[in-house]
Amino acid sequence: MAGRLEPVTTSEAASAPLLAKVITASDGVIAGTREDRSGAAVQEHLEANGWTVVDRRAIADGVESVRDTLIEFAADFNGLIVTTGGTGFGPRDLTPEGTRQAMEREAPGLAEAMRLCNPDGLGRLSRAVAGTRDAALILNTPGSTSGAIETLSAVLDVCPHAIDLLGGNRPH
Repeated sequence: MAGRLEPVTTSEAASAPLLAKVITASDGVIAGTREDRSGAAVQEHLEANGWTVVDRRAIADGVESVRDTLIEFAADFNGLIVTTGGTGFGPRDLTPEGTRQAMEREAPGLAEAMRLCNPDGLGRLSRAVAGTRDAALILNTPGSTSGAIETLSAVLDVCPHAIDLLGGNRPH
């Protein structure tokens, strides 16, 4: 029917390479006092779901470090950027603020879905945001391993379509 878009099938989404980058925001990881478990878990989860992680980095907490790394990671990149850490209420938990400075457009539906995946748990305390910069989709996840995987899993199925749209491959 004219004017209607055909839904994206799993096989269509799977035909394009699914590229991802992972950023862990953690002063403890940078200081060497904490292991980057959530970054490793996010990478493993992405790879188990058909994504290729092309870069992974740990950075210090803070607005500038998050903003600058997101801008660098998004340059000439059509894929998913997942941050882990810095979404809570600690004084150095500033990942959402840095992400907002790097984003061009917010994707509040994704952030809402990520919070709602565990309505009786700590997700209600999340300040995570989601959005885009250039052709990259950015998702903030918590620093806890289980929280990062749970929230990422809540939206991972729709990410290939969003990334395809960002890359201009399915103009509306």
